[in-house]
Amino acid sequence: MRALAQRIDAAETIDLHHLRVLRELAKRQRSRIDRLLFVADSRLSRSLRNAHAIKKPMYCDWAYRPEIWRGPLAPPGLSAVETQTGFGNEATIFHDCRISELTLRQLRNTREADLSPYGLRLDIFRFDGSFMSLVVELPPSATEGLKLTHVIRVDTVIQTEKPLEIFIRLNVKHGPNTEQIVRELPLGQEEVMVEFDLAYTKINEKRIEKMWVDVIFEGPEMNQVMIRDLTITRRPRAEL
Repeated sequence: MRALAQRIDAAETIDLHHLRVLRELAKRQRSRIDRLLFVADSRLSRSLRNAHAIKKPMYCDWAYRPEIWRGPLAPPGLSAVETQTGFGNEATIFHDCRISELTLRQLRNTREADLSPYGLRLDIFRFDGSFMSLVVELPPSATEGLKLTHVIRVDTVIQTEKPLEIFIRLNVKHGPNTEQIVRELPLGQEEVMVEFDLAYTKINEKRIEKMWVDVIFEGPEMNQVMIRDLTITRRPRAEL
């Protein structure tokens, strides 16, 4: 660390070749430091709220809370968000607006009822597009041992300024194909869940590669959406 500090102090005077080398070193160190800060802040925040407390259905064999709702991101917010903009390592925003008037911000949850330490607020002003979605990638463990006998469940806590149609789409890539299943969230409820029974799909379970979920917002103009929590679980379906 002392050697690195000395190099940083010399950045104003060293030649350009060595400056380029120093910049690449700093980029690698920053990535490691950002990861350390995320893990440390996430673990230390558990004194206030358990980031791994997830409501699990009976016989659940896998459960996950994505990083947006689990630990602090850097930067914590974005404005004038363009399509295909990443937020953290797992989430990406997609839309087809010509001019973006969308902002994202990660906030601390402070209510006693909240299991997750963080929430995500979306502020949408003028919206001249036809769709907007938040895509959340799931880790490889989501598909380890995944079978057609599994039921995937998404639990979420969402508050909106005005009534808004919201859909959850489950995507499972298997070989060259991707199976997509869409469920609409019940209107007028804050704490909701939807389930996806894989038995009714055409997924080739021997070729499953990855899984992700899309949160799709229908006509979100002039609205504020607070997603206080989002978790994904799976369980084997009951034999009939």
